[in-house]
Amino acid sequence: MSRVYIIIPARYQSERLPGKPLQLIGDVPMIQHVYQNAKRAEVEEVIVATDDARILMAVEYFGGKVCMTASTHQSGTERIAEVIEKQQLDDDDIIVNLQGDEPLLPFSLIDQTVNNLRRYDQAAVATLCEPIESLVELFSTQVNKVVRDHEGYAIYFSRAPIPWYRHGFAQAEKIMPSDHVYYRHIGLYVYRADFVKRYVRWAPCVLEKIEALEQLRVLWYGEKIHVDIACEKAGIGVDTPEDLERVRRVVLMSRAAR
Repeated sequence: MSRVYIIIPARYQSERLPGKPLQLIGDVPMIQHVYQNAKRAEVEEVIVATDDARILMAVEYFGGKVCMTASTHQSGTERIAEVIEKQQLDDDDIIVNLQGDEPLLPFSLIDQTVNNLRRYDQAAVATLCEPIESLVELFSTQVNKVVRDHEGYAIYFSRAPIPWYRHGFAQAEKIMPSDHVYYRHIGLYVYRADFVKRYVRWAPCVLEKIEALEQLRVLWYGEKIHVDIACEKAGIGVDTPEDLERVRRVVLMSRAAR
């Protein structure tokens, strides 16, 4: 059976939250929360990929494995491709692209997505989604939406609310349709090493540039993405200072409840 590696791309620079991977949650940096949670999944190894010496030192300090990469990469996938090359991973090895700003993501979702890549032969990529529960979330451009076909393969990803509910969204008091569930895409990607090598050779497509969603490149070049409904809630991702405070409160409450 193919080996499974989790690679966590981690950049220090962030427009909305500088130094995000090193922001403290409790008494440890966010990247440590992500790393230690990832270690609980059924994987061969967990590797942080970064171009920043401060992140390198932080990961080495808590005993994690880290790989320094170039600072010129335009995406986490490009950074992962460099790690695959440096670590000399086999083409058939399974790679989990785990975002470094998901400290509350249950490790069960990693195992679920890895199993789905193995299960769905047509899928070049496996990922997850979960139901959108409010109009605020649906219309937020920070929430990436996905539409799937009857087999669970992605038709399209967008920052816009898709599909557009012609009658319900035209009203002043917008309403969701009673016979359709909208889904938020969870930014967890699983693919094989040889796919990553192919992906980074493709030129960026117009759709990914417009939406600023790199997964649209996969669909543009005719590959399939399987999107399963997450087996449990993904937890809060950290994009803003407000998100960080919410995560800190969740961690504090969970420790107090023990």
